Amino acid sequence: MAKGNEFEVATLGGGCFWCIEAVFEDVEGVARVKSGYAGGHKPDPSYKEVCAGTTGHAEVAQVHFDPAVIPYAEILQIFFAVHDPTTLNRQGNDVGTQYRSVIFTHSSEQEAVARSVIAALNEEEVWDAPIVTQVDALDVFYPAEAYHDSYFRQNPNQPYCQVVVSPKVSKFRKRFAHRIRAN
Repeated sequence: MAKGNEFEVATLGGGCFWCIEAVFEDVEGVARVKSGYAGGHKPDPSYKEVCAGTTGHAEVAQVHFDPAVIPYAEILQIFFAVHDPTTLNRQGNDVGTQYRSVIFTHSSEQEAVARSVIAALNEEEVWDAPIVTQVDALDVFYPAEAYHDSYFRQNPNQPYCQVVVSPKVSKFRKRFAHRIRAN
């Protein structure tokens, strides 16, 4: 695994951050995942404020990964496989701009890769509708409250985790079995 600043960071929003975090915690080459908020106007928002939809922030997960082990494009392939990028401001029953599909880029290179992956997926017609995922440069990332850390691992029997998070983790494990972290 990379040392120091050889890691890259991907900041991804695809509905509830518990889903994105749970998937990427199992990915080979990922050093850590942190849930948080980005893309809004209120400094240091709380979970309650973001869920109310008044801050403009999206629930996101920051994925710290070793690009020598897993390239950014493949991080995005996993991201697109575990949520519906064709629904504007919605993932299942989670509705609002806080649940939008969004990639917050950390460099012009990440932006180019994100746009290329989206174009390729649209061309392949993977979904019945076009991808509406926003691609924006990251301004500020606000870490979520500590109780969100490894939420799915800590609360696997919580009803939301069983009904929403678990199927996404299962989908990842089936489709990307070759990318599951060896423990």
